[in-house]
Amino acid sequence: MIRRLLGCVLAIGLLFPATAAAKPPYSLLHMNVCSSGYAGCYGKTEYPKIVDEVVERIRANDVNAVTLNEACSGDVAEIAARTGYHHRFATVVYRGAPLACKSPEGRGVFGNAVLTKEAIRASEDAPFSVFSGVEQRRWLCVTTARRVDVCTTHLSTDGEAPGTTNSAQCAELAAVLASRGRPTAFAGDVNRRTSCAPAGHWTLTDAAAVQAPGIQHAYGDLASPVPEIEPTTYTDHDALVVRAVLRR
Repeated sequence: MIRRLLGCVLAIGLLFPATAAAKPPYSLLHMNVCSSGYAGCYGKTEYPKIVDEVVERIRANDVNAVTLNEACSGDVAEIAARTGYHHRFATVVYRGAPLACKSPEGRGVFGNAVLTKEAIRASEDAPFSVFSGVEQRRWLCVTTARRVDVCTTHLSTDGEAPGTTNSAQCAELAAVLASRGRPTAFAGDVNRRTSCAPAGHWTLTDAAAVQAPGIQHAYGDLASPVPEIEPTTYTDHDALVVRAVLRR
């Protein structure tokens, strides 16, 4: 009888595998950290407290991936070292050259970053074809060992009306995300309220945030995405956390 019951249990397990095993969870934390040293919001960072806050949020949320905007390459390397995450950094070109972060100096250059718990197998970044002002905006995507792509960008601030630089960058971003060919999660400060997500991707935003609501977005094609907004202390945007599951 015991053998018969065990056989039934095994058969049921084969026919109806555990949902958690079939769809493993995947989570993402996004923050705009205002760390260049030039922007008006920099005073709020009380540097290096902003670096400590990012590390604390990564540890508290135990996310698979992190996207950072307005970051400094040296700070990102420190965050990666303190958390054990892998990272890639995309340098933003400012007035034709990389912009060295300041106050204090020695923190590397200004740009955007992706950090992942899993190893990074490949990365790609490129400028948008148009930009406004003196800052050349870029997108960054990485492919992890789990064959999940994680992307970020920080779009221009000239408004989202048709014909603006932001709207052109938005369309290019949609094309980039649509072309990835793997499960994809994006998060970034897109400086607009309407979505840049390609067909087949969901859109989540920080519309419920206290600080600068509605302009940080997350897009993706993972299953069952749920957003969480976390108030921040040392930057002028709240943090956006997305919890989802992989479809495979």
